[in-house]
Amino acid sequence: MQLGGQPVIILREGTERTRGRDAQRNNIQAAIAVADAVRSALGPRGMDKLLVDSLGDVVITNDGATILDEIDVQHPAAKMLVQVAKVQDQEVGDGTTTSVIVAGELLKKAEKLLDQKIHPTVIVSGFKLASDKAGEILKKIANKIDPEDEKHLIAVAQTSLNSKSTGSAKNILAEIAVKAAKSVIEEGKVDLDLISVTQKQGKALQNSELIKGVVVDKEVVNSRMPNSLENPKIALLDIALEIKKTEFDAKIRISDASMMDAFLDQEQNMIKNMTNKIKDSGATVIFCQKGIDDLAQHFLAKDRIMAARRVKKSDMEKLAKATGAKIVNNIKDLSAEDLGTSGIVEEVQIGDEKLIYVKECPNPKSVSIVLRGGTKYVTDEAERALHDALCVVRDVLEDGWAVAGAGSPEIELHKGLKAYAGKIKGREQMAVDAFADAVEIIPKTLAENAGLDAINILVELRAAHDKGEKNAGIDVISGKTVDAFEEGIIEPLRVKRQALLSANEAAQLILRIDDVIASKSMGEAPPGMPPGGMGGMGGMGGMGGMPPMM
Repeated sequence: MQLGGQPVIILREGTERTRGRDAQRNNIQAAIAVADAVRSALGPRGMDKLLVDSLGDVVITNDGATILDEIDVQHPAAKMLVQVAKVQDQEVGDGTTTSVIVAGELLKKAEKLLDQKIHPTVIVSGFKLASDKAGEILKKIANKIDPEDEKHLIAVAQTSLNSKSTGSAKNILAEIAVKAAKSVIEEGKVDLDLISVTQKQGKALQNSELIKGVVVDKEVVNSRMPNSLENPKIALLDIALEIKKTEFDAKIRISDASMMDAFLDQEQNMIKNMTNKIKDSGATVIFCQKGIDDLAQHFLAKDRIMAARRVKKSDMEKLAKATGAKIVNNIKDLSAEDLGTSGIVEEVQIGDEKLIYVKECPNPKSVSIVLRGGTKYVTDEAERALHDALCVVRDVLEDGWAVAGAGSPEIELHKGLKAYAGKIKGREQMAVDAFADAVEIIPKTLAENAGLDAINILVELRAAHDKGEKNAGIDVISGKTVDAFEEGIIEPLRVKRQALLSANEAAQLILRIDDVIASKSMGEAPPGMPPGGMGGMGGMGGMGGMPPMM
């Protein structure tokens, strides 16, 4: 900046500034690089990524949010697309890869419009019009799903699982996801925090199971206690079954042996009174959030009461939801009304570990899923896949609307937006037209990842939709055009809406930037910039000589 012919420095020395078209180009290219990084992971024929962090920990996944969370993205504009994936995952639980790919394609189309001297605010305005219209089109093509319609709910879960490496066990996992979500639904809302997932290596994914109750990662405290009880009465205690220590130093003077015996007898009587209170309440199983004294264990074992100690608070709350028991804070208040029940409580050994299964609860509002698999990598990816399946089932249960998958809604959006663009006067028409072309990246990528001819597939799909076949999509296994809804390829309306909304907002945000000011120390690249300028995106931590992604 100059004032009266003299340079005026307003930025600290070493600050790098990129303005105008260069700033836009660099930001767009960085965002496109992120989209390209996850593009090959889309769909049933998508490939997995092996990610290694700086500590050498390995993650194998094709989940878009996990991929972008694990790689070390440094470019500030690229980080916006990482945020898109995170928000998509938090809001609807699936469609993360879709949202990032669409955002990248929107920016690619926008760059061509910028080259034609169309102002960024005009493009942003056009994208906003297209996004609003896309929401209307999706609502028109959506199908109502009844919460009791398990067939379609399972199809929704299977569609989500199809794109994961757990596809071989999709049937069993889809059933588990639907039953689990329906178990915890209350007043039309599904709280996924009430579904706990436990990973145990060994056996195969097909051996995973849903427990209508809670799996507590603890073992029975005493070997003389029963390790299996049918129709138990369950007590939940948030107190320690042991003698309380005084809060200040105290001395006890004992002058003869009888006083010592009396003192020990008093301690024993206090413990005995506690265990008698438990026995009198009718409890046959207790879960204690705190410690259980050895003497208390002895008395409980004599009374044939099963006990577990130091149970996590979160597990205690889930046990209360599952069994109907109340968490008691004072042993004197324990009564038969505070007890819960289940079909069976048993200690189960899996490998070297022991777990307590509280199952067959009459009306559980909290359930557990035990995931099995050959290795930690398998069970980790299975848990991520199951989370997505649970989320999509929740979306449909809460909203009641779903659309056909397999690229079908994107072709319908392309058709509807093209017609809508023709009714718009002004340059915004070109932006709406570009938005329509951008959404076709989804069926195109599905075809490419399956090794099919993308152009032929798009031509066939457009022809089918022009005939009024609104659910026509691509079967990536056979390579043919099918009625996706009839074939059970179904996605929640909420996922599609959120993916387009997130992608559009991220694209708009990046397009409105025309000035990037980055501070740096002397001799160092600015934070988030590769040495020498704005044009790159950092590689992945711990990958040695791995080149940047751009």
